[in-house]
Amino acid sequence: MKAVYATDLSEASEAAIANETCLECLGRIGVEAFHLVTVVPSNVHAGMPGMNFEKRRQTALDRYRETFEDAGFDVETHVVRGTPHRRINGLAESVGASLTIVGSRGSSPLENRFIGSTARNLARTSVTPLLVNRIQRATDDPAVLEEHLFQRMLYATDFSENAQEAFEAFSYLRHAAEEATLVHVQTPADPEPDDDPRDRLDELAGRLEDWDIETRLDVRQGDPVEEILAAEDDHDPTTTLVGSRGHSRLRRLLLGSVSEDVVAKADGNVMLVPPKRVA
Repeated sequence: MKAVYATDLSEASEAAIANETCLECLGRIGVEAFHLVTVVPSNVHAGMPGMNFEKRRQTALDRYRETFEDAGFDVETHVVRGTPHRRINGLAESVGASLTIVGSRGSSPLENRFIGSTARNLARTSVTPLLVNRIQRATDDPAVLEEHLFQRMLYATDFSENAQEAFEAFSYLRHAAEEATLVHVQTPADPEPDDDPRDRLDELAGRLEDWDIETRLDVRQGDPVEEILAAEDDHDPTTTLVGSRGHSRLRRLLLGSVSEDVVAKADGNVMLVPPKRVA
């Protein structure tokens, strides 16, 4: 499996890259090769202060390369110019990546929590499963919030095709996962279900238990985003797994989808799985 690791070369990104346990977790789910990429903003031009950005960033990536190679991974580095999320997605497509990873400083101390624009735009448009790796904020010496990335999973499902696509990620996450909480949120707008949601969750739980993943069920009522975030608080997962509804032009114009809001507002790591692309 190939992964694109996007970094802005900040101390926070360096903390994630330097964490040996995080790299071990990625290796356990099948990642063998990394493409490290950093993007020079298109508004930085030659002749401006920082005109040697490409050279300086390549030097930094070469330092990161050593960390990955020492951990046993194959590594290629890329310094590109343009709009970050577009260039990251373009690289993921061109190298045939199966996962994109981006760091985030985590929740804001303000009431309305947020992540950076690049991570938010990737959540809207990613062509691969996207792992948002949370890093401590408001500290001079940041560290990752969770070293064992996939040890305790929270999987949110509305039983849609998108959610099922996300569940299939357990086919490789199972090599690092020990526990999973399966959560379904019923809303007043939902039609009356033909069967008990717990029965459907039980079927999914059976598959995970066959892989020796300890599983619990959680059926809630209310606003999906609020309830998924409440489930995160209650169960303390290392990563929340959700499916997205794709990346059409229209969808990019719409704000507030459940998956994007979970990516933006969750305290911990989030893995978002988009629909498979049809050639």
